[in-house]
Amino acid sequence: MKTIIAAGCVLIGVIACAGCAGEAGVDPNAGDSIANVSGKHQQINPDCTLVVPDDALSAQGLATPYRIRATNKQHGLCHEANADDAAFVQAAVLDPATGNMAIYNPLVITDGTTPAIAPVVPVLPANAVVAIWFGFNGDNLTLTGASSTALAAASCVNGLDGDNFGQVAYCNAPAFFSAAQSLRQAGKLSPPVPALGTALDGQACPTVRDFSVVDQDPSDNVTSSYLVTVDGTLAQNTAANAAQLAGATVLTNGSDNRLVAVKVDGALGCKPYQAPDLADPGKLTTAQPLNELFASVNQKAPLALVPPGDPMTLVNGAPSLDKQNLYRAGVGQPDEPSATQAQADELAWCNSLLQIQPARIKLDQKLTSAVSSPDPAAATNLFTFMAQRFNFTWGPDGLDCATLTGKPSPIKLTLDANGVCTGASITIQ
Repeated sequence: MKTIIAAGCVLIGVIACAGCAGEAGVDPNAGDSIANVSGKHQQINPDCTLVVPDDALSAQGLATPYRIRATNKQHGLCHEANADDAAFVQAAVLDPATGNMAIYNPLVITDGTTPAIAPVVPVLPANAVVAIWFGFNGDNLTLTGASSTALAAASCVNGLDGDNFGQVAYCNAPAFFSAAQSLRQAGKLSPPVPALGTALDGQACPTVRDFSVVDQDPSDNVTSSYLVTVDGTLAQNTAANAAQLAGATVLTNGSDNRLVAVKVDGALGCKPYQAPDLADPGKLTTAQPLNELFASVNQKAPLALVPPGDPMTLVNGAPSLDKQNLYRAGVGQPDEPSATQAQADELAWCNSLLQIQPARIKLDQKLTSAVSSPDPAAATNLFTFMAQRFNFTWGPDGLDCATLTGKPSPIKLTLDANGVCTGASITIQ
């Protein structure tokens, strides 16, 4: 398989993904990649369409499998069992009466197939506020409705006027964050947002809005995972399903959210915000909306909000205030007030990144060097992964902060013959 440079990391077989924060298709806890189940799905299509069920925000809609298919079949087929073009769905459910919050990960299957095990139908409270987020291991994910009204009925946002975000989308997210913040302020949100802990390095534990862990396209993708059987069929990743599906492998989304909540938190001895999993009784799970709520409460300035130059918010290669704010709305972040302010914020964003991230990477070198790489094709461990990820963000293929600030990266990388980062030296002024 060929190696292709993709937004700050080197991935095997992934084409031009907009934000590969972690490995595509590898569970950091389980270990094994399932890029090609049983050797059946060799062709990679970076542009896929996901069929959103009718009544997507209802219990039955959540339990109806999403179907992935090629946006253009001339580019090849899309197979959910192929990690490199797999899509992921994650939902949050809020009870406005009690403040109870839970997570449910709807299943994605390849169009024309059936699940290995039918999804659990969640029990939702009366008047539940439900929202859905999407992640994708390819390049460009397009939502389409099972009917002509499905997307509008669920308040789904794929981008701006036909210009997709790329790997991500959401449905009803602004309503969820508004309700969750109101309940939190009233002291009713449960589980409550925990306080920010202290990491093993003596610093505050990071959030997804911390400059110590972000890249050029922060707050992207989800923490959902699925089980893939030996014959390539899919099931929700629950304890009951794992017990029934001998030999199944875990499929995960390459994700900023998963990188922070699993890899970095694990290395630094931190604990992510978790809530009950409606498909897996007794289990607490991470989720993109939980990460954003946690960050909104705990992250101190400077805040690493979605920047104007985020590749997922550009239109024809140029910053778009409208698209940037649509993206921010989906992750519970405040609007960028104006294009003029956006220009100033981009420079401030780069300066904060330079001031904070290299020093934290260096401080944590001993801790992160002992942790496996989120992407072995990019770097040999978590330390070298974070180092090369910073350099990509700083450089011309990321936000080009080097040009914007007039300052070079303080990180020098050592690469092997395959371009894998094997070492890094960091000079702090």
